[in-house]
Amino acid sequence: MNEHLMHAALNAAARGWHVFPLRPGTKRPALHGEAACTRTGACASGHRKWEQRATTDPDRIRAAWSRAPYNVGIATGPSRLVVVDLDMPKTTNDKGSKGSSDAPGGAATFAALCERAGHTVPDTYRTRTASGGQHLYFTAPDGTRLPNTAGTLGELVDTRAWGGYVVATGSITPAGPYETIGASRTAAPLPVWLLPLLEPAPVRPAAPIRLPAVSGDRTALAALEAECAEVAASPESQRNITLNRCAFKVGRFVAWGDIPRHVVEEAFQAAGEARGLTAAECRSTIRSALDGSIRKARPRDAA
Repeated sequence: MNEHLMHAALNAAARGWHVFPLRPGTKRPALHGEAACTRTGACASGHRKWEQRATTDPDRIRAAWSRAPYNVGIATGPSRLVVVDLDMPKTTNDKGSKGSSDAPGGAATFAALCERAGHTVPDTYRTRTASGGQHLYFTAPDGTRLPNTAGTLGELVDTRAWGGYVVATGSITPAGPYETIGASRTAAPLPVWLLPLLEPAPVRPAAPIRLPAVSGDRTALAALEAECAEVAASPESQRNITLNRCAFKVGRFVAWGDIPRHVVEEAFQAAGEARGLTAAECRSTIRSALDGSIRKARPRDAA
């Protein structure tokens, strides 16, 4: 198993793709986190994350994979890759077990997107994931630094670029193996028509959050303004998590009837987009957070 996975890592590196070890049988990085970093070795000058430690050096790869049957992760950003992740619908039956679904999967959604744009699905290097989905590999255009996206292109269609990684072919999980499929053995350039859809929204100049003029509880409005300000000041890596947390906290005021839901949604939408999240990401996160908060809200006198 070690030899098999080592060859998978070396083969990916030979393509110029930067690899790093994943825990055996999983999709999780095998490298230590910042909290456990001893600031020695590769981290002597500061903690280095998996994206920074990913390598194409055959000697480093052989040394790492000789120690354990690590699965293989490919850091897409340093590898100058944009990988389109076409996922399968996830459903459960009435007994809580995974079942089949008639909902369209990511492959069908992406094919429809290509058709609407007047193109066929690009012919490029692709793999089948353990869940039955697909990864379509593309080379990133020179001079671009694209972020990851989640649902920007459509339901169950995500992308991995800077800040992201994919599991390489040859890796094995309890759900199944990752395998190369299709005839193409090279990653095609990212289609020109896809680039504008994946580029990050321009950063808007910071400005005070202006809440709609509505009648409502002053405490609720003050809480909304404070939480929107926290979203606006959140670190880039924590934007979506912060939006979810802050919207959840304000949801109880909606449940109590202190403030209309649409006012909360509009305010958080503006704060999230101002921080650089896409409109689709904001809508999905806000809707989920408010639904959960309203559902779980305790009566006011018990809060």
